[in-house]
Amino acid sequence: MAETFTFFWKHRLSQWHRAPFVICGVTFTHAEQYMMYAKALLFGDRETAGKLLAAETPREQQALGRAVRGFDESVWVLFREGIVFAGNYARFGQNPDQRELLFSTRGTTLVEASPHDRVWGIGLSADDPRARDRSRWLGLNLLGATLTRVREALLFECGRAEQRPAEPGAAPDHGP
Repeated sequence: MAETFTFFWKHRLSQWHRAPFVICGVTFTHAEQYMMYAKALLFGDRETAGKLLAAETPREQQALGRAVRGFDESVWVLFREGIVFAGNYARFGQNPDQRELLFSTRGTTLVEASPHDRVWGIGLSADDPRARDRSRWLGLNLLGATLTRVREALLFECGRAEQRPAEPGAAPDHGP
């Protein structure tokens, strides 16, 4: 069966869509803000973290995040997906309309079709024919993959996950 994609960019699924949520008593306006705040804390840049909490737009938040002092790409690579998962899990978990939007993509792989981003997106627009073939993507699609995992985790948590057949050789499920 062919893989089905849900493409998004500059959309309600993006990190830049306003959907307030709270983590550890701190309110964030956008998932982008949480990502950059956590990035600043990861590298011990409390001053930038404070500025990020005051920043109102994702553009400001991204600019501050790009200026985090002490940034180390090799460390960021280890933590970035977990940070983005945590922020989006809270965002979609705490905003029912956002959660239902995410659930409406069930059965598909989410793809950030940003022609400008080769890390979080695929480096192609949705209307580029190469976007329909994962092997031809120019980017990693980390945001799409992370949101797909967030969706599956929330579906499971809400009791709406699809039952999957047991793996061969797996112990039978005899219930509680």
